[in-house]
Amino acid sequence: MNWTLEVVPVPVTDLDRAKEFYADQVGFTVDLDDEVAPGVRVIQLTPPGSRCSIALLQGMPPAPGTRTTAPGALHGLQLCVTDIEAARAELVARGVDASPVRHIGAGGWEDGKGGTWNSFLSFQDPDGNGWNVQEAPSDLERR
Repeated sequence: MNWTLEVVPVPVTDLDRAKEFYADQVGFTVDLDDEVAPGVRVIQLTPPGSRCSIALLQGMPPAPGTRTTAPGALHGLQLCVTDIEAARAELVARGVDASPVRHIGAGGWEDGKGGTWNSFLSFQDPDGNGWNVQEAPSDLERR
């Protein structure tokens, strides 16, 4: 049996503002924007090339055994790209306040690209939810 991660809820205060940020600025595809039940709105967006989506939710009761997360409290979500510099240029061109490209060096974070798997940038959505972007080898380079 396969277990796949398909949807990650991202807590936000304003669904329309968050939808605009993720679709227009970050470049995610809007898969769904619907009122699935009275007072329950779901916006699902997917990064280009990903099978995993994010969900922006309004009016959804928490699943049994879970607790809600405050807007801006989600950190450490990570996207992978094959060209970190091109990804940063695209984000900045779309108005995202993306950090410089950095890598982990002997003294901690250092500016510039590192070796394989060691180049990162970060950004936050309008609520302060934090994202990391990591350069990863293409599938051909991994073999």
